[in-house]
Amino acid sequence: MEPASAARLADLMAADWPSGVPRPVGAWATPGGWVATTWLVRLVDGRDAVVKLTPYPADAEVDGLEALTAAGVPVPRVLGHTGGTLVMERVGGPPDWELLGRAIAGMHRLVGERFGWHRDNHAGRFVQVNDWSEDWPTFFVEQRVRVHLADQSVPAELRLRLERACDGPIQALLPAHPTPSLTHGDLWLGNIVEGRWVVDPEVSFADRELDLAYMQMSEGRPLPGEFWSAYLEMLPVPDGYEGRRRVLELHHRLLNVLHFGDQGLPALHVVLAEKGW
Repeated sequence: MEPASAARLADLMAADWPSGVPRPVGAWATPGGWVATTWLVRLVDGRDAVVKLTPYPADAEVDGLEALTAAGVPVPRVLGHTGGTLVMERVGGPPDWELLGRAIAGMHRLVGERFGWHRDNHAGRFVQVNDWSEDWPTFFVEQRVRVHLADQSVPAELRLRLERACDGPIQALLPAHPTPSLTHGDLWLGNIVEGRWVVDPEVSFADRELDLAYMQMSEGRPLPGEFWSAYLEMLPVPDGYEGRRRVLELHHRLLNVLHFGDQGLPALHVVLAEKGW
């Protein structure tokens, strides 16, 4: 990577910087980052680190990383955070997809008493509401789908179709009381570093099928077979999951529309058409 321009390094230095973390003396912009921007930096003490600048408070992401760490999921160590600045250790390979598959299965075995989380966090640039609920279909409908329908970027016709689905059809397809498992919330290949480290959590206690559906959405960039073999050895796919998978995609399909506009509409319309909604 080419070093960042002096102006970009100055922007980074101007950001809130965590106390106790050495300042960067060099910075390189990294790929990706639709909502936040990420930099590889060289700290004044010679260490390499990754800096993530977010438009929302970084403490919600730190909370998620701490939850994943406690569950045995490999994540980068947080060096410090303040405001919208998160500084993490730089991690690398080699890939270990089997280890990661077992770690995610172990995460899903961590069970809560209800659906939700002790705080709201973020799904991209949108607040992810995590109010506690005893009922999975209600939680999914109200806090993962309907909560976004007031956004003016949702076309009126699509809003109407989704409101109708939320009024009963979705609940009829989802189990009322599955096990509330600790879930990452946005687990796909883009949030896995070097085939062994997990980043960008949007954690909550949810039906683990929600994570399974997200992990299978990116058909053009699938998780490798070694990951799935290790995961399924510990936790087989629940009966009837394939019939619910597309319904559970609605949350991220809708977020794609909110983040990226019309390009996210065709895939969402396909799901609704398949269900006759």
